[in-house]
Amino acid sequence: MSNIKKFRIKNFKEKKSILTLNKISLKFGRKMILDNLDLKLNNGQILGLLGPNGVGKSTIFNLITGLLSPDFGSIVINSKVVNKYPIYQRTLKFKIGFVPQYGGYFHDLTVYENLKAIAEIAIENSSFRNEKIDSLISKFELDPIRDIKAEFLSGGQKKKLVIAIALISDPKILLLDEPFAALDVMTIKTLQEIIVKLQSNNAISIILCDHQARDLLACVDTAVIIHNGKVVAQGTPTSLIQNIDAKNAYFGDSFKIS
Repeated sequence: MSNIKKFRIKNFKEKKSILTLNKISLKFGRKMILDNLDLKLNNGQILGLLGPNGVGKSTIFNLITGLLSPDFGSIVINSKVVNKYPIYQRTLKFKIGFVPQYGGYFHDLTVYENLKAIAEIAIENSSFRNEKIDSLISKFELDPIRDIKAEFLSGGQKKKLVIAIALISDPKILLLDEPFAALDVMTIKTLQEIIVKLQSNNAISIILCDHQARDLLACVDTAVIIHNGKVVAQGTPTSLIQNIDAKNAYFGDSFKIS
């Protein structure tokens, strides 16, 4: 496996849960998307979601952010049930940041203008707002493209910008939907390093899903396999690929991480 993650936090028994999905069920028409699903993110953890196409990974993110409401079950953040809280309150009050698979930025604005547009909503103090924007531009090495419109950026530059936008409000929980999709090997490695540093340096708890299973497993502490609307297996990357339920639902017999 890649050496991105120098250590893995394996034992969370003494860690407080920051986000819990309790018995979540959701149907679209007659199709059951999530069926009595339980999921927990502990404080300071990087958690990966894996599963076949259409299994409901992005739906889970939409439920957490408030874009969707479950038919049954509760979404708990810091011991508070948030089912009835709107999207903006989940972002500001409960400190959730979301990096979507597609978009997440204004095509016709420059990198600086994108960050400023969101900062003006999230940060009242103008001097602190400017400091935050400059800090994020420096952190993600966006200085050379500061005045370039987002539509002209490469895939990796766009992804860096969207992550920077998500960090403007200082989230405690960061959701990353397919962050490695359609990116080259070196850009993926850079993003993996960014994700791990957000955990270690910024104390952000992270959930990410991606079809690039090896790339995901290289930077998470634990991962879950979702199948038929439920979590069917969970564990560290090494233990998960040996799990018979994970093999049957997702990996198959020949999958390896090294």
